[in-house]
Amino acid sequence: MDTCEVEFLAEKEMVTIIPNFSLDKIYLIGGDLGPFNPGLPVDVPVWLAVNLKQRQKCRIVPPDWMDVEKLEEIRDQERKEETFTPIPSAYYMELTKLLLNHASDNIPKADEIRILVKDIWDTRIAKLRLSADSFVNQQEAHAKLDNLTLMEINTVRTFLLESLNHMYKLRTNLQPGTEATKSQDY
Repeated sequence: MDTCEVEFLAEKEMVTIIPNFSLDKIYLIGGDLGPFNPGLPVDVPVWLAVNLKQRQKCRIVPPDWMDVEKLEEIRDQERKEETFTPIPSAYYMELTKLLLNHASDNIPKADEIRILVKDIWDTRIAKLRLSADSFVNQQEAHAKLDNLTLMEINTVRTFLLESLNHMYKLRTNLQPGTEATKSQDY
């Protein structure tokens, strides 16, 4: 899965907007949205929220987890634990990027939130790299990836797949009864 595909999936997440226009319920393949009344909150997918915000038709309400205090707690817990802690959104990085790029004026303390999410990301990626390094060094055959997001898995996917392929080739060459020259790829 490509980074763009993960971002596409993130755009399907629901956020609350406060519209400044009136519109009856709209019927889409993914479900019905609305009705839209000025000043009354309504849940819509991120892609629609961003589109309406760009046309100055709404104000985006940040998700509950997009709060400085909550993000500081998540960051601190992530730093304390050796394993990956549960994240409030499976698309926390993508949603932060989308919402802060298009609606930072609607999000209090946007710069602090950006820094905290980047800190959480960096901590989790460092853990993931250490885990992958340990995985390869110990020549494991499988791993359990609890509490990782698609984007985090996507960042180490190529490395892990190539490492496992090389380990497989090395193991098959070392097993007695196999022809070493037959399976070597140079």
